Amino acid sequence: MSKHVVVGSGPIGTAVAHLLAQRGESVRMVTRRGGGPEHPLIERVAADASDARRLTELTAGAEALYNCANPRYTEWEKLWYPLNDSMIAAAGAAGAVYMITGNLYGYGPRPGGQMNENTPLAAVGRKGKVRIKMWRDALASGVRTVEVRGSDYIGAGAAGVFSSVLLPAIEKGRTAWAPADVDLPHSFTYTGDMARTMVTLARDERAYGKAWHAPTAPAVTIRELAQRYCDLVGAPRLKLRKLPRFVMRTAGLAVPMARELAEMDYQFYAPFHLDSSLTERTFGLAPADLEAGIRETAGDAAATAARRM
Repeated sequence: MSKHVVVGSGPIGTAVAHLLAQRGESVRMVTRRGGGPEHPLIERVAADASDARRLTELTAGAEALYNCANPRYTEWEKLWYPLNDSMIAAAGAAGAVYMITGNLYGYGPRPGGQMNENTPLAAVGRKGKVRIKMWRDALASGVRTVEVRGSDYIGAGAAGVFSSVLLPAIEKGRTAWAPADVDLPHSFTYTGDMARTMVTLARDERAYGKAWHAPTAPAVTIRELAQRYCDLVGAPRLKLRKLPRFVMRTAGLAVPMARELAEMDYQFYAPFHLDSSLTERTFGLAPADLEAGIRETAGDAAATAARRM
């Protein structure tokens, strides 16, 4: 039985912890409030993961430390660096693998929206620069580091345009105004594929010192994704409209969250393709059908609605 430390109890951290526990591995999940899934092999600990001394104590003897944290979106520059530095220090002291939940922000806008593992890290936006520095700091530390990068998530608990814009409109039977061109192809990564890739690569020396893309199904339009969800749950087809790009940018002059979202809107007003073929060939992995993520999202939405009653 090996010990794994998972920082963060969001959809990826929870999926990683469940996968490890199902394999008979002991897991220590670290969050500020001691939250996380209930399981005999999952120990939940309340701690500040940016406290390097405390996290080092909690990581002692661990095989891997999984960075599944999700700091407030409006405070990345303030919160991410201390968190990342603390996890690097803790993994280094334990001799553990440092597995990072990554995204595609570091690439910045790309011609044609095509991204693979050889795409240069060329972001000029603030959040993209944060992710670049985090990755480079981890590599420079000498710790065995791996980053698995995914696109926008779909699956239980996933936060994004689907959960925040489409689902509420589907549930209320009204038109959805999406901050995106809803008829352009966009890659969606299933949270289960992301977690499975992280757990697999954490134990494969071929992965160390590199960034990999989580196996991801071919891109679909947001309109198609919404239609497939509606068909699955038996709801009327969603009326979907494109929110003009200037709206969120104008709102960002006064609303911090709108400003942060507007910075990343290039991902939704142009094609956005994640190429995961290298990961698939190297490690023998394949993405689940997109229907798996849609079904899981629907099940999670139904469970949430039942709890409200």
